[in-house]
Amino acid sequence: MSLAEQSCYTLINVPMDSEPLTEMQLRQDLEKGDVKTKIDALKKTIQMILNGEKMPSLLMTIIRFVMPMQDHMIKKLLLVFWEVVPKTLPDGKLLQEMILVCDAYRKDLQHPNEFIRGSTLRFLCKIKEPELLEPLMPAIRQCLEHRHSYVRRNAVLAIYTIFRNHDFLIPDAPELIANFLEGEQDMSCKRNAFMMLIHADQDRALNYLSGCIDQVTSFGDILQLVIVELIYKVCHANPSERARFIRCIYNLLNSSSPAVRYEAAGTLVTLSSAPTAIKAAASCYIELIVKESDNNVKLIVLDRLIALKEVPAHEKILQDLVMDILRVLAAPDLEVRKKTLQLALELITSRSIEEMVLILKKEVVKTNNVEHEDTGKYRQILVRTLHQCSVKFPDVAPVIIPVLMEFLGDQNELAAADVLVFMREAVQRFEQLRPLVLSKLLEVFPTIKAVKIHRAAFWILGEYCTSGEDIQQVMTLVRQSLGEIPIVDDEMKKAAGEVQDEEIQSGGAVQRLVTADGTYATQSALSTSSVRKKDEMPPLRQYLMEGDFFVGAALSTSLTKLALRYIHLHKDAKKQNSFIAESMLIMATMIHLGKSGLPTKPITDDDVDRIANCIRVLADRSDFMNDIFNKDCRGSLSLMLAAKIEEEKAVQEAAEKKVVRVHADDPVSFTQLINRTDLGTGENMFELTLSQALGMTNKKDSDPIGSTKLNKVTQLTGFSDPVYAEAYVNVNQYDIVLDVLIVNQTSDTLQNLTLELATLGDLKLVEKPQAMTMAPHDFCNIKANVKVASTENGIIFGNIVYDVSGAASDRNCVVLNDIHIDIMDYIVPATCTDTEFRQMWAEFEWENKVAVNTNITDLAEYLQHLMKCTNMKCLTPEKALSGDCGFMAANMYARSIFGEDVLSNISIEKPAHLGKDSPVQGHIRIRAKSQGMALSMGDKINLSQKKSLRPGA
Repeated sequence: MSLAEQSCYTLINVPMDSEPLTEMQLRQDLEKGDVKTKIDALKKTIQMILNGEKMPSLLMTIIRFVMPMQDHMIKKLLLVFWEVVPKTLPDGKLLQEMILVCDAYRKDLQHPNEFIRGSTLRFLCKIKEPELLEPLMPAIRQCLEHRHSYVRRNAVLAIYTIFRNHDFLIPDAPELIANFLEGEQDMSCKRNAFMMLIHADQDRALNYLSGCIDQVTSFGDILQLVIVELIYKVCHANPSERARFIRCIYNLLNSSSPAVRYEAAGTLVTLSSAPTAIKAAASCYIELIVKESDNNVKLIVLDRLIALKEVPAHEKILQDLVMDILRVLAAPDLEVRKKTLQLALELITSRSIEEMVLILKKEVVKTNNVEHEDTGKYRQILVRTLHQCSVKFPDVAPVIIPVLMEFLGDQNELAAADVLVFMREAVQRFEQLRPLVLSKLLEVFPTIKAVKIHRAAFWILGEYCTSGEDIQQVMTLVRQSLGEIPIVDDEMKKAAGEVQDEEIQSGGAVQRLVTADGTYATQSALSTSSVRKKDEMPPLRQYLMEGDFFVGAALSTSLTKLALRYIHLHKDAKKQNSFIAESMLIMATMIHLGKSGLPTKPITDDDVDRIANCIRVLADRSDFMNDIFNKDCRGSLSLMLAAKIEEEKAVQEAAEKKVVRVHADDPVSFTQLINRTDLGTGENMFELTLSQALGMTNKKDSDPIGSTKLNKVTQLTGFSDPVYAEAYVNVNQYDIVLDVLIVNQTSDTLQNLTLELATLGDLKLVEKPQAMTMAPHDFCNIKANVKVASTENGIIFGNIVYDVSGAASDRNCVVLNDIHIDIMDYIVPATCTDTEFRQMWAEFEWENKVAVNTNITDLAEYLQHLMKCTNMKCLTPEKALSGDCGFMAANMYARSIFGEDVLSNISIEKPAHLGKDSPVQGHIRIRAKSQGMALSMGDKINLSQKKSLRPGA
């Protein structure tokens, strides 16, 4: 939408689809109406002109009956009217009526009211006809001496615009403005004058700046911003001037305006690579982040710091500022904290790691007393950061481990799970830390509250406890967590003895009641004892009573490892049998409990088989099973951790690797002669078309058209329609630009031809295309902008309406084909950890299940085809997918440019009985936070599942 339209719609406040009046009715209202009637008529006139109506007969009416009025609303509307109304004849000559308009505005430029003068000067900035401006030049010059700054400020802008467009009207403008600048005191006027000198006469601007360079810090922020712009331009054009103005930029780093400090820091980085300059700019950025309250500003400036770090020479300088960067953690926003910790982690060195750990420990303590919706996530980020610090610098691990262990008793299960993942890696990679980790884990074990954390802690204790004392301590913890065994007998006794306990505890305060069938019932005041007993139930027993026997299977595996290890530590047969018998009793009582009917859910067959296998292993005590439980399991863990480290290294190397797109010895490409099929978004359509017309397009079998603009051209009408239209859809992150080619295929002149568009989905049309007149067999291009707010399939539809010159019929209409916006333009591959994937999979409420319907016969090929079509990244390691197998399961993940996540789980197979050439079968489950995202991704998969057999498709 143009500036005139925006101003008009805000000012006139008339609905766009209101019923238009005839010229006769408007003329009567403008001639004979009162002030309110004339205002309404003038509003409707402006609206109709913006919609393509000409209405030349109203011009003299407005000049005679509306222009002489002094009402301020009418003055505002007239400024908009004269901006949009046609001012020339078809041959390009100025309308004679405009002489009267010019005289009226000469009087407004001499009006005693400063608002009328200033608004008229702003209006003159939009006038392009020199014939209208020439008589007004003396009055515009006089406005430079007006008492009010509003008039002087707009007079400078008017002179600048006129000099830029028609310098012959005021050839001495730079000198005039330079003299004006010397005596001006108002900062807004000085800013406009200085900006004009920058673009019109840079030498005069430099002379002025040199004369007042010591006073720059006392100027207003709007003038300081323009000064920074000038210094940037001058120093880039003439590097020898850097020494002259670099001190000024240093001074502006201490400006009172955050905007000035931000621009000055960015300019300083581009002008100088000296360590002092980079340190000063980085310190300025950090102060801006700490003191600015807007989270968006914090993120933008953080990105600047991250960009500074990418330069190898600057990274060493930023390493000395790590402690200052960590001050940003005081910000409440989680995204700001996350970026800050990531930046600090990349900059940390052996000199500053201890200080960073101390700060992170303080942050951990702070989160214990604050309950916020993001507190749990922030704790999780702190845990991961401390984990990475200890992996990067093993020397600080003994300091970090006790801090992290405190999280095991935290209510946030995710943070505790991350701690255990770190502990598992630490005890495997660093043998010297095993005693510390195990002793601390045994110490905090009673404080654990979550079943998943208990299960993982049992695994670590069972895998790494090697001394007899530790093994006995683990057994003690297990017995305390289970309570009295056998569990079924103990629970039955408690259930049977509950009434007697209540009678004893109530001290006789028991009332015997007779029920309807004549039996006795007891009612006690201590009716909550059973609830209290449930609360006091040991944690492991409580899990089992709730039907979670998977923790029992994990406990059985750990006890088997400990028992087999205990046999080799103690040669006393009595002690061996005692420990094994106790372990087997615990396992047997869990199976008995699972089948007794007491728990909420019965035990599953898988858990029964696992626990029973552990009992049999302990009964046999074979060396083969000992090797499997105590050696092969740890070997598998080592392989998994090694694969994880290799994957992280590969990702880091890929991020650091610079891709050379143009080599130094590449031949120069002459644009008219080269192939254009592989050009990106910046290619020229004319060059592209010329290349194809000359027959030099590379006709590859796999891609006969190539990745050209022609792939994004959509035909909107038929070839036999009176108006032919086609659109090139250019997707640019948050908006879509439609470049519509319209061809008049008739021998008539089409008047008021308008492209009317509407949208479906989360799309919004930004501006309404202007109406135009098309000569016979003429063509034109119309551009329309569409804003995109979220990731889902959208549709743009509409029609073309026009009038035929000389015809008395109604408006003609050509309906356009729909333009479908592809969701893949907003989806980019992303990565996340397995824990994050599982967390999002559980949280996202929208799921779309798509059945596999393809002609692809290879599982790996289908997965690659799916990744290519959906822009999703496979999170399952390649090693897990390698090999010849009849089925495949993999997780995929992607993120939109709007920050929306989409998850996918693919489960496919090739049934053996259908033969080697049978297509892949299975299903794909998609989960997203929004319904539109899940449905749109499912539609995309359905449309692209089958691999086309046509060459080049």
